[in-house]
Amino acid sequence: MLLDEPSMGLAPVLVREIFQTLREINATGTTILLVEQNARQALKLAHRGYVLETGRITIAGMAKDLMDKPSVKAAYLGG
Repeated sequence: MLLDEPSMGLAPVLVREIFQTLREINATGTTILLVEQNARQALKLAHRGYVLETGRITIAGMAKDLMDKPSVKAAYLGG
């Protein structure tokens, strides 16, 4: 399943519902490719993450590792 910014412009309650639904879909064995600016929610859901800057992958790794990476925290997760 490919999704591009599924949370854009939605109320927080709907964003939570969408990400919960994506977790359930993924748990059934469906692979999901997600492009999302809400980095915190995306990394909580993802197994792997990639940071794109001007069309190039600048950071890649396991999602849990990216959430702990200081440069990712500072730039995308609010510190």
